[in-house]
Amino acid sequence: MAKSKCFSFTASRNWCLRSTFTNSGLRPFSADLGDGTVMYCWVPKTPNPTRPNVVLIHGFGANSMWQFCDTVPYLTPHFNLYVPDLVFFGNSVTTRPDRTESFQAECVKRVMDANSVGKMSVVGLSYGGFVAYSMAAQFGECVERVVICCAGVCLEEKDFRDGMFPVADVEEAAAILMPQKAEKMRELVGYTFVKPPRGLPSCLLEDFIDEMCNEYVEEKKELLRSIAKDKDLPKISQPTLIVWGDKDRIFPIELANRLKRHLGENGELVVIKNTGHGFINEKPKEFHRHLKRFLLAQQKIPLNSTTNIPINHQNHI
Repeated sequence: MAKSKCFSFTASRNWCLRSTFTNSGLRPFSADLGDGTVMYCWVPKTPNPTRPNVVLIHGFGANSMWQFCDTVPYLTPHFNLYVPDLVFFGNSVTTRPDRTESFQAECVKRVMDANSVGKMSVVGLSYGGFVAYSMAAQFGECVERVVICCAGVCLEEKDFRDGMFPVADVEEAAAILMPQKAEKMRELVGYTFVKPPRGLPSCLLEDFIDEMCNEYVEEKKELLRSIAKDKDLPKISQPTLIVWGDKDRIFPIELANRLKRHLGENGELVVIKNTGHGFINEKPKEFHRHLKRFLLAQQKIPLNSTTNIPINHQNHI
């Protein structure tokens, strides 16, 4: 539970982001799934039946508003957006013991069912990419296109032993990804960005930790342990865009190349230069152009819609 205080910068920004989502045509929606699970999701106030449905699935860290605050205003003129909080993030919670990404995927799908969404594309950021991939594998008749952003869905347990990551095991990774002290938050910021902001005051970092990182810590560790276990990764058939920062230190780019090899012709890999795991913040315009271009690829695009495709990206086989 967040500590009581006179003023919280994090809570104030959270309020501002709610306004951003509301002004973008979204409204909060809560669904009791009837099995001890409650899912919170931002949904369109008035869905447009002529627009494609897109689900934005966040990663570890703050809630969905913080992670997609720039993406939502960019995409809402073109898509019906659905932005859930995954279980144990934001306002979503469960009493069930399942911690797998397949369970998270089922919960997101049930929220879409509750909103009468039959067909959709899914966009997963970091941990959200594991969930998006699982949705595509489980619900192939509903998921039309997939975007995997810096999510090491092809990782193997031996990758830790082989030194692919800057940490030795999942427990060490969990201490960084769920920081409980300002110095650990600085370490996480350093891993996330190529040029991390300097001089962040400890009071701001501690405020963020109090508001965003103190709840469901053990449950989130269990989520991390689940994705690190070896498993047979199915080969999904949907067109899939893989987006990565070339200097990602959390999920190194070898995992992007591995996923591209796994998917073959169904996968398109775009590497954003001079960015890390946080490329959505480091180069948002470039990321959003790729995202919009891919998601509209099979749609009738209005004449007044801009779909410029930049030429400074790399496609790797």
